[in-house]
Amino acid sequence: MEHTPRLSSKAGLSPLSGHLSALNKQSYSTRDLVYDTLKQQILSLQLPPGTAISEKEIALDFQVSRTPVRESFVRLAQEGLLEVYPQRGTYVSLIQLDLVEEARFMREQLERAVIRLACAQFPEEQMLALEQNLAEQQQCLSEPDDEHMFQLDEEFHSSLFAGCNKSNTWTVIQQMNVHLNRSRMLRLSSDHHWDHLIEQHRSMVQAIQQHDAEKAERLMQEHLYLTVTDLAVLRSTYPSYFQ
Repeated sequence: MEHTPRLSSKAGLSPLSGHLSALNKQSYSTRDLVYDTLKQQILSLQLPPGTAISEKEIALDFQVSRTPVRESFVRLAQEGLLEVYPQRGTYVSLIQLDLVEEARFMREQLERAVIRLACAQFPEEQMLALEQNLAEQQQCLSEPDDEHMFQLDEEFHSSLFAGCNKSNTWTVIQQMNVHLNRSRMLRLSSDHHWDHLIEQHRSMVQAIQQHDAEKAERLMQEHLYLTVTDLAVLRSTYPSYFQ
């Protein structure tokens, strides 16, 4: 029997009119807002893999015309988040295991290199950011919030790249991460026992502070390998989400 992930955030689509009134429409268009909102809802599993969506329904839900919705669909399809089938409809893409593994492989190689750099030299400002991040992760154990925990996880790793002056490398990684990120979000939402994840992060910070590059690299490798072990469980629990 397939289970439904326990998302702590409310699912569903929100009208965009209120957001637009609060933003500069010249710098942030309706099209961009529709695109960003849909992408976030797909990555956060508010729109799960395999969900059928239509331009008409999205336009009505978001209270916008169909043109920005159509343009957003094209961008999301190009990124592999939507599948468009002529005469059949548009669906949120299933998670592709080969793309999950390829993204994990790239992250492992780059993050092992980055954490070694961090052990050699890491700015105090970024170290304080990591420590604050860890404190917020710990808070998530008592007040589980899947999306917030996912964001904290992202910020933890991006801070490592920023501290090593490799933020552009992190940006490149994100371009391949859409399938990996959905599997990570699925894992976080289906199991709120995040103690091990947080402890791995804490141990990495300690290794950086101790300038122990060998230990830090080993911890990062073990940390990112969790994706491999988690996938087998996720595929068994949510078979309809995977291709």
